[in-house]
Amino acid sequence: MKGGPTVSKIGHTVVLDEQGTPLEAGCGVIGKLARARDIPLEYYKDPKKTAETFVTVDGVRYAMPGDYGMIEADGRITLLGRGSVSINSGGEKIFPEEVEAAVKSHPAIFDCTVVGVPDARWGEQVTAVIELRPGATVTLEDIQHHCRTKIAGFKVPRRLRTVDRIVRSPSGKPDYRWAKQVATED
Repeated sequence: MKGGPTVSKIGHTVVLDEQGTPLEAGCGVIGKLARARDIPLEYYKDPKKTAETFVTVDGVRYAMPGDYGMIEADGRITLLGRGSVSINSGGEKIFPEEVEAAVKSHPAIFDCTVVGVPDARWGEQVTAVIELRPGATVTLEDIQHHCRTKIAGFKVPRRLRTVDRIVRSPSGKPDYRWAKQVATED
């Protein structure tokens, strides 16, 4: 598994590098998703958010929602996740969505949210907050062994917290603030 879903490019969607240059298909570089042309003018009465989201690069105006991805050789885009919730461990950017998919593929796991918790040596430590299936048990070592078959070793959870129920928003999105609070409780 190398990330989230791979989707067909719609309209004038591109992946931009750090300088704002569209990435070439198949280059293997992670960039930010952006869309040109049919985009809103601004956020109503929010100039700060407008400036953060709508940028002009080389005369082209883009909407950049903060998602990261890679453009595949066939032109499709592999979605990696939202930059605002990425984990920085040892200088590596880790997208929680990729780790969550690996953890949730374990048969004992019903649901999971992955966050980074402060770590003196690595900056942040990957921590999985899990909800088990009824009657199931699992250890951190079980999860680590399973995840190593799905994702790179540096992305594997180093800590595990078990909860009765994973908290999600009404739309089903993970509540990363809640999970980080649970993950840092002693």
